[in-house]
Amino acid sequence: QVQLVESGGGLIQAGDSLRLACAASGGTFDDYHMGWFRQGPGKEREFLAAIRGSRGSGSLGDTSYPASMRGRFTISRDHAKNMVYLQIHSLKPEDTARYYCAADTIFVKLKANPAYWGQGTQVTVSS
Repeated sequence: QVQLVESGGGLIQAGDSLRLACAASGGTFDDYHMGWFRQGPGKEREFLAAIRGSRGSGSLGDTSYPASMRGRFTISRDHAKNMVYLQIHSLKPEDTARYYCAADTIFVKLKANPAYWGQGTQVTVSS
C-alpha cells in the first residue's frame, strides 16, 4: 500500500509554468506506475500523464500522455526521493482544476482506475 501527498498548486497567471509534486510513502516506489489526473468544476476526471515503474513489459521511467496533453505536460520521477512531478507550461484558464497524483502496479489500470490516490492540490489560473 502506498500513500500519496500532492503539493505545488496555487493561483497562477495564464502563460506561466508550474511544477506539481507528489510524495509517495508506504510502498516500494519503483514497483508503482505513477500518474497525474485533474478534475475541473463540472467536469469529469481527466488523465494527464503516466510514468512507468519497474513492473510489466515497459521500462522504468517510460512516459505516456494523451494526445491532447502532449507537449505541454511533462511527468518525471525521482526514485531516490520517492517523488513524482508534473511540469506544466503555458498555463491557461481552462487548466483550472484540482490535480491528483495516482499509483498502481498495472499500467493500463493506472490510466483508468488507479488503486491509490492522493487528496489533490488546487491549481487556479487567472487571466
